[in-house]
Amino acid sequence: MSFPRIVSFALAALAGLALAGCGGVDDTAFSVAFVGAPDDPFETGVRLPPAGQLVRAATAEGLVAFDEQGRVIPALAERWIVTDDGQSYIFRLRDGTWANGDPITADSVRKALLASLKALDSTALGLDMGGIEEVRAMAGRVIEVRLSRPMPFLLQLLAEPELGLTHEKQGAGPMALTRSGALAMLTPIDPTRRGLPAVEGWASQIRPIRFRAYGGAAAVEAFNEGQVDLVLGGRIQDFPLTRSVGILRGTIQLDPVIGLFGLQVLRADGFLAEPANREALAMAIDREALMAPFRVGGWVPATRIVAPGLDGDLGTIGDRWAEQSLEERRAAAAGRVRAWQGSKGAAPRLSVSLPDGEGSSLLFDRLESDFATIGVTLERAGDGVSADLQLVDDVARYPRAAWFLNRLSCKARRALCSPQADARMAEAATAPTPTDRAARITEAEAELTAANVYIPFGAPIRWSLVRGTVSGFATNAWGWHPLMPLATLPK
Repeated sequence: MSFPRIVSFALAALAGLALAGCGGVDDTAFSVAFVGAPDDPFETGVRLPPAGQLVRAATAEGLVAFDEQGRVIPALAERWIVTDDGQSYIFRLRDGTWANGDPITADSVRKALLASLKALDSTALGLDMGGIEEVRAMAGRVIEVRLSRPMPFLLQLLAEPELGLTHEKQGAGPMALTRSGALAMLTPIDPTRRGLPAVEGWASQIRPIRFRAYGGAAAVEAFNEGQVDLVLGGRIQDFPLTRSVGILRGTIQLDPVIGLFGLQVLRADGFLAEPANREALAMAIDREALMAPFRVGGWVPATRIVAPGLDGDLGTIGDRWAEQSLEERRAAAAGRVRAWQGSKGAAPRLSVSLPDGEGSSLLFDRLESDFATIGVTLERAGDGVSADLQLVDDVARYPRAAWFLNRLSCKARRALCSPQADARMAEAATAPTPTDRAARITEAEAELTAANVYIPFGAPIRWSLVRGTVSGFATNAWGWHPLMPLATLPK
């Protein structure tokens, strides 16, 4: 069946849902809310909001994909092998079709993959993919991805939604998207319409997903009132809202993620012109007290940029100021503030950009108090006002130091950065051995740390609200919750 007929099928499902909504609660679709802006699920391009990433992954799979537990599974590629030197990945493509009915071939997938990689050139994910040297079509349904260096987490990168492949501007599923205002209806496509073998009883095993992005308060209210069965995408700014969720309504699930959660310095002027002054701000923060109001069990504060204990970590960089108490750190930091004030004649005043939400207000109150202990006044930047500091809240896509450093590179962020750290990362890309590469990456982290352009707090917070009857959902280290597993009816 052609793709237009698939879309017609999805539209019919959407119309049926609308009719069901007129007469009562619809039980044919699974309702999911995502914390975000209404248009987020429909965004396009390579810098997608999280809700847009889920929709992209559902409608345009890549060579591989993630399951609900964050594991890499086959997608367009049904199997693959890796050569002994780790520099060649050979993928056998499935015997299927693109959305317009064209066969999935090595040549069409190669062109789609190269187009995706080119689009990522100016992004941090593009830096992550920098080890790809060549993509070759080897046979009718076999392609090879050749690397200039081993990339142990290449499969995880290829499973990212930005690497979802399209042909004639359409993905190959596994779901079809239709839109009605802010509502995204995602309907599983029958395998036979994708050129795959028939699945017995398919229609009785699946359901459409009704997906919508809400503000945090509206998402939690929809969950509490039974309008949605699952809320995804929760962050720190909306975490206090979960207090309203009673035990009979569902559970609050936290993903065990790592990543960047802290303050980025946006410009180097005034008090922030000197690295030592930027360090003074980092020294003033009581990280445990910062997160105490949220009562997140197991959260570990950190003063290091890169999460400790990752593969390739040489162990030569640890938490900062480990031999100093908080009071000693603050005394040293206050001395730097007094010295600056003596030369400028006024105490430093800084502004910080934080997302809206009660959680952000709690963060701001603690930061304002911490900075006041060293003589710095902190204000919250209003809409349209250029801030000095900005909250960074990103989940790592793979467990390597390179992810952290690429995200804070001059290429990835329009903020204060370290060209020296970027230079060490460029050297790491051409290092002859894994040991040499790890050494260059460690040097890059040391350069970025000394520049004091980023003030880490610890790991990000990612939460979901999950009804007790939900299947196809699991917490995982990537905070990734694909929609297709949710479309399978519980057995």
